[in-house]
Amino acid sequence: MLDRIADLPGRELDLAAYSDAYDEAYKQIIFLKLERRQTFREPGFPSWEAFAAGDWDRALELNERERDAVRAKVAEDDSLGVESRRLRVVERPVTPYLQWEMQYFRLLAEAGEDLRVIDASRVQHLEADRPLPEIVILGDRVLFEVLYDADGTAYGARRLDDPEVIAVAGREVADLYATAEPLLDYFAREIAPLPPPTS
Repeated sequence: MLDRIADLPGRELDLAAYSDAYDEAYKQIIFLKLERRQTFREPGFPSWEAFAAGDWDRALELNERERDAVRAKVAEDDSLGVESRRLRVVERPVTPYLQWEMQYFRLLAEAGEDLRVIDASRVQHLEADRPLPEIVILGDRVLFEVLYDADGTAYGARRLDDPEVIAVAGREVADLYATAEPLLDYFAREIAPLPPPTS
């Protein structure tokens, strides 16, 4: 199912409508997120802005300033009955963006969010025609395929409400997730030893 998401009928939403629909469905659910792209743009996020400007030390400093906000978000999810499971597909060598993103993911994992990493070779059987989509599944309520422009900037999402699509895609993500590596283990082995990215 994951390899067919982009071909299935869905309603396209702009960023504001996606945000509203997301918030409406975000409580007492298992939150599943599959992240596949290796590079994104995150304008407006101070740590990413510093990273994009080539200031790695400043990017790390600004990221660390998010620690309290991250703890608060994880605590809020817990109070809402939300169980988060985020799966990050990684290629080798890691991109500079991924090296930066993993710094933030480390904060989430240290705050108690369950993040796991899976090597891209483990999803190749699902990528005969194209890379897996970026998706968010909110329980059995809705599946969003997050949409990005060619530069990796989010501009909206496609909403899929078919219960069978949601269930099957959810099982497929859960199956991959069950075989994936905990983020903190991956970070310590693959990310922490890296020198600052050069681009």
